Amino acid sequence: MEQLHLQKIAKELKIRPHQVEAVVELLDNDSTVPFIARYRKEATGSLDEVQITSIRDRIAQLRELDKRREAILKSLEERELLTDELKEKIEAAKTMAVLEDIYLPYKPKRRTRATIAREKGLEPLAELIFAQEDKTDPAYEAQAYIDPEKQVESVEDALAGARDIIAEWISEDADTRAELRKLYLTAATVSSAVIDKEHEDANKYESYYEWQEQLADCVSHRLLAMRRGEAEGILRLAVEVPYSEAIEILQHFFIDGNNACSAIVQEALIDSFKRLLAPSMETEARGESKHTADIEAIRVFAANLRELLMAAPLGRKDVVAIDPGFRTGCKVVSLDKQGKLLENTTIYPHSTERERDEAAKSMKKFIDKYKPQVIAVGNGTAGRETVTFLREIELPPNCTVEMVNESGASIYSASEVAREEFPDYDVTVRGAVSIGRRLMDPLSELVKIEPKAIGVGQYQHDVDQIMLKQGLDDTVISCVNSVGVELNTASKQLLTYVSGLGPSLAQRIIEHRNANGPFGTREDLLKVSRLGPKAYEQAAGFLRINDSPNPLDKSAVHPESYHIVEKMAKDINCSIGDLMANEIYRKRIELNKYVTDKIGLPTLTDIMLELAKPGRDPRAEYVPFKFDDNVHEIADLKPGMRLPGIITNVTNFGAFVDIGVHQDGLVHISQLADKYVKNPTEVVKVHQRVTVKVLTVDVERKRIALSMKQRE
Repeated sequence: MEQLHLQKIAKELKIRPHQVEAVVELLDNDSTVPFIARYRKEATGSLDEVQITSIRDRIAQLRELDKRREAILKSLEERELLTDELKEKIEAAKTMAVLEDIYLPYKPKRRTRATIAREKGLEPLAELIFAQEDKTDPAYEAQAYIDPEKQVESVEDALAGARDIIAEWISEDADTRAELRKLYLTAATVSSAVIDKEHEDANKYESYYEWQEQLADCVSHRLLAMRRGEAEGILRLAVEVPYSEAIEILQHFFIDGNNACSAIVQEALIDSFKRLLAPSMETEARGESKHTADIEAIRVFAANLRELLMAAPLGRKDVVAIDPGFRTGCKVVSLDKQGKLLENTTIYPHSTERERDEAAKSMKKFIDKYKPQVIAVGNGTAGRETVTFLREIELPPNCTVEMVNESGASIYSASEVAREEFPDYDVTVRGAVSIGRRLMDPLSELVKIEPKAIGVGQYQHDVDQIMLKQGLDDTVISCVNSVGVELNTASKQLLTYVSGLGPSLAQRIIEHRNANGPFGTREDLLKVSRLGPKAYEQAAGFLRINDSPNPLDKSAVHPESYHIVEKMAKDINCSIGDLMANEIYRKRIELNKYVTDKIGLPTLTDIMLELAKPGRDPRAEYVPFKFDDNVHEIADLKPGMRLPGIITNVTNFGAFVDIGVHQDGLVHISQLADKYVKNPTEVVKVHQRVTVKVLTVDVERKRIALSMKQRE
């Protein structure tokens, strides 16, 4: 069965079976997706992380199917219900839905109208009627089943019981369910109606008070919105198919004649659809459409998260960071080049004139003392006003002011992680530190926040939480490992996402570092308690030690390949350092000479790239950004204005843009480009700098409609 699964996956992904087999074998041996993608290219044929993740998820799904198949076979065997024909059908089932359909008639169930009818001895009558022979008189045959002791008082009672049994047979027929499933897939409509207009959140769902569309066409955000409205008791949802088409399908399978028995079967058929099949199929269709919507919502969320995590870092600079506020003042912190908190204070530039003057004096003193290269200001409440204040106090010419997206900073500042880092400081100081560090290195700081709390998704609390966690964790792991982690300065949270580590080993690394000082070489990792050869193999290539005596320790060259680089250097009579520093030496290397049965050209090519740019950061270089100086609040906006902005979130229906007025504007999908856009994530990304045109402004409702179209 496993071999068939490998072939199936290969066909689905349009790759070769041996590639799938190699990936599955590596995954089964506890290799991680980043490790396989980076360091096992020869085995997998250079499959990327997306393909490897697809293989991982699909083989898990197929193995779950096998597990359920085995449980069903065991149950049937124990109850002596398993026949060769039934076993063959079960083993041939390719999906969970088909498998469950086959098992349905044999599944232990609660007492139903059909089981009660069987207890009354009416199954033979049902079989007789179901045969639909012309010579059979159902009313006459039913007389033999009248038995007051069994609560069958009349012919009608007997026929009603027989109909219940037939209805259940119809509802449990695998072929019928398969055809109806196709109908629901292609022709079902989803509709919503309002049931509580007085609810405090009812106006959020006004668009769905009377809504109907094809379920197959209902986009992710719309379906999830309607389902949320239903969960809150504001809307009623229904998924239905054309009644006549459904009945025709059932008639095709079960009406075999035009007689009195056929008429009873027709009654049972209608009852079966209305009472049993329609509710069951609706539940299944709703579940399947929700699953599809979840996948799309998680895909969008993960794409946004990746852009946020991979945002250009400012790098190691002296920074003053400010968490702005009106009434409570602005929390100001100074951070050194490593992000260490040096001092904090509070200023009140948005109160009285006297306090504003005092704030200006305090800030000048603070800046003179720490000589920051950048001042980072959170983009929340009072953010723009604080930037204006700073520019009025004549900053040194080499000091710039940058606004930082502080989404999630408040969650970090109140978290256990923040309390552990800064036990003696309140949440506002922690928030300011997070803002400054986020500018210096977004990835290192954002990993301290639960991914779904960062605020770049849509309906993240409504989707399958296990799927969401897996999808977002995959994204964080991918980003962390593609950038690489400095072993001697990384936080526990950052180390947790390194291939092969996890929270427990990350904690042990921190403890070892605290007790023994910085790691001298990658090999020193093996001295960490409970960090064995497997974890070392998986993690080492993604960890950097910039001060190591071995220059390869600051690169992405894996220790298992060090001997190759050593041989290269020896062959051209230079040191490894020379080989990394001088392109002339590297050009003398003939890669084909170093190909072995385990090391091929893909790995050798990667090694050469690393030697040229050891530990290269795949993220872009930081470029300062500035909002329009004439716009500070929503009341300053006028239709027709063109303004610079930063995309803060991308959804299926458009993109939200920060234009510096404390309220993001929406560029609807229809306004993203001059041509038709189907998928916003293909056009724009989170953190992208854009120029937008103001279309409409609703100050009262705080709604701003924007456009990115170039042609008017």
